[in-house]
Amino acid sequence: MKAAAKILVFCVAALHIWFLVLEMFLWNHPIGRNAFGLTAEDAETMAVMAANQGLYNGFLAAGLFWGLFSEKRDIMQFFLACIVVAGVYGGMTAKASIIWIQAAPAIIAFVLVSLSYRPKKI
Repeated sequence: MKAAAKILVFCVAALHIWFLVLEMFLWNHPIGRNAFGLTAEDAETMAVMAANQGLYNGFLAAGLFWGLFSEKRDIMQFFLACIVVAGVYGGMTAKASIIWIQAAPAIIAFVLVSLSYRPKKI
């Protein structure tokens, strides 16, 4: 189960790297506009906000990679919990599909990490 947890945490981190790329570098490109359903005018208006949001997604990914490479359960749980909260909030305030795209994988990863990195009884 630990391997499955690591794979899923890696996938959630990779997803947030993709969000960083979309929001920081492809926001005004057709790929970015199509991903978020924006017109060129709307994308231009929101470009600075999107870049800031992309940077935060990069920090979330960095935290997950930190947790993975250090194999620290609490670090992975913290960043996964942040992603769950952000995903639920985004799903409630922006677009419901955010819950499935962002929060659901993080919830599953959180559960797998919690179950597979439990302290060993002596």
